[in-house]
Amino acid sequence: MSDHYNRKDTSELISASKIIGWREFVALPQLKIGRIKAKIDTGARSSAIHAFNIQERSQKGKKIIRFEIHPLQRDDQTIITTEAELLEYRKIRNSGGTAQLRPVIKTQIEVGQDIWAIELSLTNRDVMGFRMLLGRQAVRNKFLVDPGGSFLQSRRKP
Repeated sequence: MSDHYNRKDTSELISASKIIGWREFVALPQLKIGRIKAKIDTGARSSAIHAFNIQERSQKGKKIIRFEIHPLQRDDQTIITTEAELLEYRKIRNSGGTAQLRPVIKTQIEVGQDIWAIELSLTNRDVMGFRMLLGRQAVRNKFLVDPGGSFLQSRRKP
């Protein structure tokens, strides 16, 4: 064990931090998504959201990505059409270990009472159990993850 990590530091971190469950309902207000279930995955470096019909265009010298989202699990009828400025295209390894070139955007996320900016890759997650994956970069220095807890920071159902 290193000198900078000891029991006192850990207990101070726990008492000063918020606890998040392994799954939470989150909001993405800039994308017009008031509620989407996300899996908190500390094994994944980056965050991703299910997106389809992805189109890129230019607007006033900026690249804009327009895309559609099914925000509800097991519901292919509810669709939100939204757009965001393209941050970049990035090679990201999927759960099978294959590298994919994905568009990445930056947007605000709301978890409980906290709102902050995250980077979010757009990919087809139709076959995945969750429409959104919140990776460790997004929750670093904000929450401790309780792998046995669910919806610890989520708002009540509307």
